[in-house]
Amino acid sequence: MIFEIRYHADGHTRLLCVDQSEENVDMLAEVTYEGGAAKLVLTPKHPLELLDVRCVLPEKFKKSDVLFLNGYQSWTDSHEKTIYDKERGVDHLPGFVQNTFALRAYGDYDFAEYTGKKGELHGWSYGYIRRGQDYKLFASLSEYDGFTEIRFCAPMQTVIIRRDCAGLVISAPYTALNFVILKGAENEVYDQWFSLMGISPPTAKPITGYTSWYNFYEDISEEKILKNLEAVEQSPMHFDVFQIDDGFEPAVGDWLTVDKKKFPNGLKPIADRVKQSGMIPGLWLAPFSCRKKSKVAKQHPDWLLKDRDGNPIPCGANWGGFYGLDIYNPECREYVKTCLQTAVREWGFELLKLDFLYSVCVAPTSERTRGQIMCEAMDFIRECVPEAKILGCGVPLMAAFGKVDYCRIGCDVGLDIDDKPHMRIIHRERVSTKNSMRNTLFRRGLNGRAFWNDPDVFLLRDENISLTWEQRETLAKVNSLFGGVKFTSDDVSVYGSEQKKVLQKVLSARFPKDVRVRRMGKGYQVTADGEELSL
Repeated sequence: MIFEIRYHADGHTRLLCVDQSEENVDMLAEVTYEGGAAKLVLTPKHPLELLDVRCVLPEKFKKSDVLFLNGYQSWTDSHEKTIYDKERGVDHLPGFVQNTFALRAYGDYDFAEYTGKKGELHGWSYGYIRRGQDYKLFASLSEYDGFTEIRFCAPMQTVIIRRDCAGLVISAPYTALNFVILKGAENEVYDQWFSLMGISPPTAKPITGYTSWYNFYEDISEEKILKNLEAVEQSPMHFDVFQIDDGFEPAVGDWLTVDKKKFPNGLKPIADRVKQSGMIPGLWLAPFSCRKKSKVAKQHPDWLLKDRDGNPIPCGANWGGFYGLDIYNPECREYVKTCLQTAVREWGFELLKLDFLYSVCVAPTSERTRGQIMCEAMDFIRECVPEAKILGCGVPLMAAFGKVDYCRIGCDVGLDIDDKPHMRIIHRERVSTKNSMRNTLFRRGLNGRAFWNDPDVFLLRDENISLTWEQRETLAKVNSLFGGVKFTSDDVSVYGSEQKKVLQKVLSARFPKDVRVRRMGKGYQVTADGEELSL
């Protein structure tokens, strides 16, 4: 394998290529190999600006190879492909569409190349080549020094492993790459990978529950929440968690106040009531984000992440547009800490669903990469509320390994199977029930190892939904087989006999030991311990 280091020094761009330890006038590049692991550490002799660090590996791809590459964050579509497949970013969309909806911010479109060529595919942190039931796993061992891109280039018969570190200035030893290549059966390679990282299985247990989002969305109130709490209490099926989702706050970012029109008595009485019913009270927050019209954004513009021109960086179009917060600003950091601790220690919520977490790392600097910022942000969350159960969402997954109890591993489920036709051509993080189910299937290797996978909700109700019964049943089966979080937004008190039957299966399902997947046209045929599914 060849390591390529491109950097700025003394006003010049230079390239150093090594396959073993080597020294030049600018740095010492130390390469170590141990088993299937490879590590590159750069020790600069004076400050250096890194432009690109990568390792190029020869790989003999076969026509029958099945390829998987983990998408950038929770919502990014991530499913098995072939050497004939292509990837599409957002460059096909008009600039005004990209800018109006801040589409580039949701994913990796500003720092990863989308060539649009057959067999040139990329992902982050881990990926594999599958031949039958034999896996060849390429995986990062740490993202603290930067996210690790893995790129399969079938036409060139190469695999490229690259550190996302462009613009980073180093003046001390820096781990430029640290990855491993493992071969074996599915469970074997995943178990070895997590053992090498030193990450133990989550101590929390899989959970079932109710969340308000996929029925009411932001249109919630004390009356609606209590009505659905009563419905869950009356259900013969026990749920572990009752979660209040988005809509309780005056504006995203203003977490210390509650919308008094919707919740005149605040949230603490509801959390107390949930505990009395024997369930865990859960609350949704987006701690690193704030709506453009929020008080936080208006009163503390110095807390907002900014581009090189000093302008706040849009992180998406939700809520009319929102910004990311700078957790390295001491006042902002203290505010985020206060918000999390207030929700847990004053209001009484024991589980926090923390969403849109990627927004904290949209602005890498010469001192910190995106990966370092994201990893340190996840550590910070744990430091703030070590006693709470955390469900991460909208986060680059490896930064959350071993730090959250539960984590979303797919996009939002929709009320139809694949959203509107015009929405299917936008970013890879869009709402899609079909994509959600596929992510649940193909990120199953993380379940019970990195955290418990949250596949998002299953929906069995007949009202306010466009999914067919067959689609609803398939969604429930996929979530129950491959997820560790089994949530719904349905009023379960009105379920009929068939819905109750499926619900019982969902809540009692066990994780399959033998999973086999075949590509069938544009879909997948799945056999999980004898259960057949078509996705």
